[in-house]
Amino acid sequence: MRLFIALEIPPVLKDDMAIMSRQLHERIQGRFIPPENYHITLAFIGETLEMSIPLAIDAIDEATKNLDGILLKPDQLGKFGRSEDATLWLGFAENPELSALAAHIRESLYDYGIVYDHKPFRAHATIARRAKLPKGALPPFSFPDSARAWRVTLFKSTLSSEGASYEALYTKEALLPK
Repeated sequence: MRLFIALEIPPVLKDDMAIMSRQLHERIQGRFIPPENYHITLAFIGETLEMSIPLAIDAIDEATKNLDGILLKPDQLGKFGRSEDATLWLGFAENPELSALAAHIRESLYDYGIVYDHKPFRAHATIARRAKLPKGALPPFSFPDSARAWRVTLFKSTLSSEGASYEALYTKEALLPK
């Protein structure tokens, strides 16, 4: 099974991202991601055995003991890959709490003996795959407003010809403000 740990994007921000995505989709061809699949990957575990799930859950619990909500401020649109076959993503402003959360998740996975992808963490949410970007500047659009995220989730990812589908296996909610 294919697993990853993500910070779930709160519904209000998902809604704003969906509006932005529709604006971009008017001018860009590609396979746009459904809003329910928006997330920020903290650690990609990849293919692993089912027996890793309890250890991954323990790693999440360990890394999120004192987690408060994390402020997400969208601030850039970027791409991975070539302009004619790009992965289009929405980036989030540098946030020490978010970077620390990703680092703690990864340290906990390591401590529990779970192998994960060691690519550097970049706070982003994929909004389209196989995008054919226009030459020059991207079309104008408004960045979504900032919002606070509260949920760290272990997801199972299943790939198909229609794209990926995600199943939440475990969710840890951050401490709510008093």
